[in-house]
Amino acid sequence: MSAPINFQTITKDGKPAFAVVPYDEFMKMIVPGATIPHEVVEKVIKQGFSLPKAWREYLGLTQQKVAKRLGISQASLSQIEKPDKKLRSTTITKLAKALGLHPEQLRD
Repeated sequence: MSAPINFQTITKDGKPAFAVVPYDEFMKMIVPGATIPHEVVEKVIKQGFSLPKAWREYLGLTQQKVAKRLGISQASLSQIEKPDKKLRSTTITKLAKALGLHPEQLRD
């Protein structure tokens, strides 16, 4: 965001505890539909999954099915799903479309 945000700070015991922003400004900060379910986050944190793998399993899809949607091999999707793999923006966009997600839901 390049424009400053108008906010109010609420303190507790003399220290900042909350920041309150006007609702219209808050809505500008939210990417519609870009939330991540607890189950997906849990797979990433507790099981060490990548976001693509966690989402795929959450959605009940096989690697073969997603790979077919992407027009790639199952082995290629397996590489994409590695936890340490850094994905290009174009890959994230294509993968999001194949999974029915917003690209922001796949960004670390």
